[in-house]
Amino acid sequence: MTDLSLDTFLLQFYPFSPQQLQLIRKQAVARTYQPGDYFSQAGRVAQEIGFVVAGVMRVCYFERDGTENTKYFVEENHFVVDLQSYQFQQPCTEYVQAETQVHMLVFKAHAWQALSLTILAWPQVEQKLFTHALLEKMNRRSALVSPNGATRYAQFLTTFPGLANRIPLAYLASYIGVTPQSLSRIRRRLDTQPGFPEATS
Repeated sequence: MTDLSLDTFLLQFYPFSPQQLQLIRKQAVARTYQPGDYFSQAGRVAQEIGFVVAGVMRVCYFERDGTENTKYFVEENHFVVDLQSYQFQQPCTEYVQAETQVHMLVFKAHAWQALSLTILAWPQVEQKLFTHALLEKMNRRSALVSPNGATRYAQFLTTFPGLANRIPLAYLASYIGVTPQSLSRIRRRLDTQPGFPEATS
C-alpha cells in the first residue's frame, strides 16, 4: 500500500511542498478494513476522516421498516466522512462499510485539525476538500434521476467504469433503485448490445 496517491490528490487543491505533504501523511494512520467492516456507523459521532487508497466503501442507511438502501460508493482516491456529523458533532445517520478489502489512510479529528497549526493554508484547503466532496456526492446522485432503470444502469457504468464487477449485485440494484431481479434482466438485455459498457458478474 502506498500513500503517494494522497499527495497527488491534495496537489489538485494547493501547491504543497514535499515537506508539507510529508507532514500531512504523518498525521494519518494506515488501516485495513475487511469486507463488512464499518468505518463509521449510524448513531455515533464521526471522529475520523478517511482517504481510500485501495478498495471500495459503501454508504448505506436503513428505513424505519428495516429496509437497507445503498446511497453511494466511495472508491480509490476519495475522502470518506459523514460531513454533517463531523462538522456539527451530531450522530451519523448512515453507515460506511467496506465492500472489498480496503486500505485507507485515517485522520483522527485532532490530527486533522492540528494541520492548521503548521500549514497556514490548511483551513482554506479543508474548505475546498469538503466542497469538492459535497459536489461529487451531488453529482453521483444526480446521475440517478432518470425514471428508467436501464438508463440509470448505463449511467452507472459510464460514471464508474470497472466498479460494477467489484460490488454485490444486490447493492448495485439498491443504488440505482431497482430490484436485483430487474437488474439481472437489464444486464442480460443491455450487456450484449454493441457499444454498451461491459460489466462482468
